[in-house]
Amino acid sequence: MASASVGEEEDNNKLTLYSYWRSSCSFRVRIALNLKGLKYHYKPVNLLKGEQSRPEFLQLNPVGFVPVLLDGHTVLYDSFAIIMYLEDKYPHNPLLPLDITKRTINFQAATIVSSTIQPLTNLNLLNYIGEKVGPDEKLPWILSVFRRGFTALEKLLKDHTGRYATGDEVFLADVFLAPQLHAAFKRYSVNKDEFPILARLHEAYNEIPAFQEALPENQPDAVH
Repeated sequence: MASASVGEEEDNNKLTLYSYWRSSCSFRVRIALNLKGLKYHYKPVNLLKGEQSRPEFLQLNPVGFVPVLLDGHTVLYDSFAIIMYLEDKYPHNPLLPLDITKRTINFQAATIVSSTIQPLTNLNLLNYIGEKVGPDEKLPWILSVFRRGFTALEKLLKDHTGRYATGDEVFLADVFLAPQLHAAFKRYSVNKDEFPILARLHEAYNEIPAFQEALPENQPDAVH
């Protein structure tokens, strides 16, 4: 659903996503956009080159993080807020179930990912650990964060999963889980045998076109 072209097509495209290919927060927004069937223009922001700290980007997001979504004159940052905005404005292909218990499980899973796992593995913190503690401590830290968060997710989801996290339909929990599982299993080689529910979900997500299109390696700015 993403387009990396510029010029006239960009002017005519209402949705613009500022993204970095390896950012799990950007990844989850790409999934949501794809599930909603929303076309968007892709604007790469190279975090390794510090483009997120340039004045023109900080005008969009003073926190200096990706993703940022432009919808006309509306500027949104923080992936959770962006996805909730998309859910409210574009209610087709809903990301939240009607059942209140199932909705709550989705919110809990999304929050575990967005507050307990992802912030503790982001680039700024890893760079800080590398500088202040030592570069060899980054991977053990990441693995410990994944293990703690994934253990909680296994317990949360064990009585609720179907084909996907909370049944046989894709919902918010899946949108948040997929990027974190992809990073853990593919990039950091977390042992899948420790987390059988999450490992099964990871395989299921790999079969969904909306998830496949959002994969880091399939983005215009991906480095292979």
